[in-house]
Amino acid sequence: MPYAINQGVRIHYQIEGDGPPLVLQHGLFWRVAGWYRYGYVDALKDNHRLILIDARGHGASEKPHDSAAYTLPHHVGDITAVLDAQDIPWAHFWGYSMGGWFGFGMAKYAPEWYGALIIGGAHPYARKKLPASRPDGSDPEAFLDSFVSRAGIDRAGFTVEQQAEILDNDYLALAASVQDRPDIGDVLPSITKPCFLYAGEADGNLPGVQDCVQQMPSATLITIPGLTHPEAFYRADRVLPHVLKFLQSLSQA
Repeated sequence: MPYAINQGVRIHYQIEGDGPPLVLQHGLFWRVAGWYRYGYVDALKDNHRLILIDARGHGASEKPHDSAAYTLPHHVGDITAVLDAQDIPWAHFWGYSMGGWFGFGMAKYAPEWYGALIIGGAHPYARKKLPASRPDGSDPEAFLDSFVSRAGIDRAGFTVEQQAEILDNDYLALAASVQDRPDIGDVLPSITKPCFLYAGEADGNLPGVQDCVQQMPSATLITIPGLTHPEAFYRADRVLPHVLKFLQSLSQA
């Protein structure tokens, strides 16, 4: 099982396929397995060298319980450490939700490391964490209920399998990772490389995504009708046609 080390923290990753390198970065609660389970890897691996990364606190990566370990520069450093470990000087980047936030972090803190950005369900603006009285992670069910309620998501919309996947986490690490996000919208005008953004029509993040794309010189936005925030990851059949078209345009440029 391959790992990269960033400031003493082990970051798990997997490599699939061949072609131009493409990082796949999941969202909160998920891990690299989701990219396989929902069909992304099979659709992409014939034309891209996929670098799938477990974010710190998730999957097989280390899971610090200290919130100071989860700043955006730390997450960006994890990605560049993986690329460096594979002697990859740059890669296209695809992140969803929390992973999309990391994509804006790449633009701000490591712009030389990416070729193009694909960002789903995320924007670069400030976000306040759950209130101080939020669950501390000792009760996963309470943490999940609090999180989905704040996000405006109906937990009943998840299948039993999806709920089990979400609950199979170190919730003390997840609690440490859910913190205030600073506003890094100032980076938007500097993102001149190709950028493709997408979000579900019923995603509460959509207004922020629509706003930020107006400030990006080379960005395209697609809104996917009817989909909530988690559905715009689970429904790869609705997402992949748009992303594959964008990736094809990069190869023809």
